[in-house]
Amino acid sequence: MDFLSSSKIATRFEYVTVTGSTNTDLVNAASKKPSDFPHLSVLVAGSQTAGRGRIGRPWVSPAGKSLSISVLVRPLGWNTQNLGWLPLVAGVAMRRAVQAALPEKQVQLKWPNDILVNGLKISGILSELLPEASGVVIGAGINLTLEKDELPIEAATSLLLEGSTMPADDFLCSYLTALAELLKDFDPVPGTVRSECSTISQSVRAIFPDGSEAIGLAVGLDESGRLLIQQPGTDQLLAVSAADIQHLRHN
Repeated sequence: MDFLSSSKIATRFEYVTVTGSTNTDLVNAASKKPSDFPHLSVLVAGSQTAGRGRIGRPWVSPAGKSLSISVLVRPLGWNTQNLGWLPLVAGVAMRRAVQAALPEKQVQLKWPNDILVNGLKISGILSELLPEASGVVIGAGINLTLEKDELPIEAATSLLLEGSTMPADDFLCSYLTALAELLKDFDPVPGTVRSECSTISQSVRAIFPDGSEAIGLAVGLDESGRLLIQQPGTDQLLAVSAADIQHLRHN
């Protein structure tokens, strides 16, 4: 694939046809030679065979039909306490890129960073901290041209299935541009994320890694980006840092 526009945004850009995991590759390379990997170093793969999604799930992408995108970020003015907002910021950037590709569709950001088109997942994000918190690698996957029988789960979709023919370089350029702009200043970030997160004000079910669940109303995000859930019968808010979130529909 040709990524002339996208490579102009990145400080360092590499595309590979296939790899095990772009996140693993970029974390390892940046850890060994930090000076060679500045802020907005980007590694993109047309296919990955050993990727990981949230909560340890496998994340495998078919050749030539999706993009696996890893971006090393070292944003100026962000302290260690603010790093928890980075995956959420990436979710906002990806939501904006998908919305630009599908202007007639309803595109939502589901906490923390799943992108849904009419309720179907089109993108997910996984971030990994570098040693000594020297940077964060943000990994994102986007379904480009997958047909219905190629989707990883039933509740998924792709840009092609939703009617977009945007070239891969244009889409990646849109995502990287939005991400770079959002990372320039932390101060507006919490408000921006809160305004674009569709989970807030929804009835939700949180499914935790140990299998336990909590149901309630998502009322907001705390100062570190955790989802706040108001459970029935209690005034105390549940702060969720890691869970699968389901939006509940009530007729």
